[in-house]
Amino acid sequence: MTQNNRLGILLMIAAVFVFAVQDALSRHLAGTYNTLMIIMIRYWFFAAFVIVLAARKSGGLTNAARTNHPILQPLRGLILAAEVCVMVYAFVRLGLINTHAIFAAGPLLVAALSGPILGEKVGWRRWLAIAAGFIGIMIVLAPGSGVFNVNSLVAALAAFMFAIYALLTRYVGRKDRTETSFFWTGTVGALFMTVVGATYWQPMSQGDWLWMALYCVTASLSHWLLIKCYEIAEASAVQPFAYLHLVFASVFGIVLFHEQLHWNTVAGAALVVAAGLFTLWRERVSRVRAALTAVRQSSS
Repeated sequence: MTQNNRLGILLMIAAVFVFAVQDALSRHLAGTYNTLMIIMIRYWFFAAFVIVLAARKSGGLTNAARTNHPILQPLRGLILAAEVCVMVYAFVRLGLINTHAIFAAGPLLVAALSGPILGEKVGWRRWLAIAAGFIGIMIVLAPGSGVFNVNSLVAALAAFMFAIYALLTRYVGRKDRTETSFFWTGTVGALFMTVVGATYWQPMSQGDWLWMALYCVTASLSHWLLIKCYEIAEASAVQPFAYLHLVFASVFGIVLFHEQLHWNTVAGAALVVAAGLFTLWRERVSRVRAALTAVRQSSS
């Protein structure tokens, strides 16, 4: 497929906007109903979406489920489902703005853990960026800001869990196709959430079922947009625009939930984003250098 970075950027922006809408809907619903039930229903729809997509591909469900990592693929699905539960709980307890300001450290955690988990080399410049990013988190969590409490640890846990999920996804992606990872993410997540969430079923009003339906649609649409984005564009070209998720979520937090935007949150989040962007740039430089070295060695 021909790469189109401009279209890929537009798809990334659309994806993170839908993700932000999804976050707002999850906060609204989880403020009234049990979080596990809400995530369970979402995963039922997500699993159905994944199965339909897989069935339409060549080879059907059997081909989609075929994996070189029969342990890691289900583990990925479990970790992501648990991370979604933790994240939605943080939305309710901490708010969209502060949760996403902390969660923005996720790419820095990925960079920090890519060495011990994936064996990738992390240079001193990226370590400095990682340190700067965590200073930014400390600014967000400034004592007296109202953020520094046990709920901030919930958001930090969500960021850590997502970093582990992202690293495992990168690892299994060395041998498995994207469709395979997507299939295991949806189906295992749905099974896990059914086991843990079925006993928390609550009657839902007709109006909230409409919000629930929209939540399910956005959950699947956001992932579909993200997949299409990475199919047609270079990851390094579109990844910086993923930070717009923080901007969109902050707008929804202010407008819909009357959250307050404190100076330390803005300053800390800006430092975290800047560190993340620098880390992405350094990763791209490292890949280009590695590719050039390989070309020189093959031609010599």
